[in-house]
Amino acid sequence: MSYFVTGTDTNVGKTLISCALLHGFADKGKRVVGMKPVAAGCMADEIHDDVKQLRAASNVLASYGQVNPYCFAPAAAPHLAAQFAGVSINLERIVESFSELAAQADEVIVEGAGGLLVPLNAAQDSSDLMRELGLPVILVVGVRLGCLNHALLTVEAIAARGLTLAGWVANVVDADMAMLDQNIAALEQRINAPLLGVVPFQLQPDALDVAKLLNLHLLEPIKPHD
Repeated sequence: MSYFVTGTDTNVGKTLISCALLHGFADKGKRVVGMKPVAAGCMADEIHDDVKQLRAASNVLASYGQVNPYCFAPAAAPHLAAQFAGVSINLERIVESFSELAAQADEVIVEGAGGLLVPLNAAQDSSDLMRELGLPVILVVGVRLGCLNHALLTVEAIAARGLTLAGWVANVVDADMAMLDQNIAALEQRINAPLLGVVPFQLQPDALDVAKLLNLHLLEPIKPHD
């Protein structure tokens, strides 16, 4: 089973959790590879830092073109960065790259850009890509003031678009978050999907360590009865 990782916002730890998922599944003996369909804010070497991290956490060596079909220099919303580059993001190209990766690995972890409804082109957003790929969603909640509204709106939008929320991760991004446990408990009561783990605030988080905090058995599909 492969998964699409989205977040309640940008800078909430999607890459960290995606890499942790890769490490976690690899530790279970799986062939794993990460994918970042669209990256904006690429450095001079044209390789986005998120892509480098995903590739380093994978045990299947795939080409940069497969892992990251679209990479743009401006640190802007994907559709705007694409417009600046004079191209249009084609979901079919992304699906083709995903299929190539899926043929090589047991688990493909696809990290989205920004949040659920970030536009990718003039007519489609990230939720359309999730639907095209046919992947269940893992939601990374950046735990900070305002996260309850952001998380619950995202969960509602996932359901409204017929997507499957496989689980969510509480990633604490505010070291001084007030009533932390109570906020996470409020989300647990309202999100009808398993909490895969709580990641405490860390100045320099390590995906290998974070992998140990995730309960991946909650993602394992139920085997059909014989």
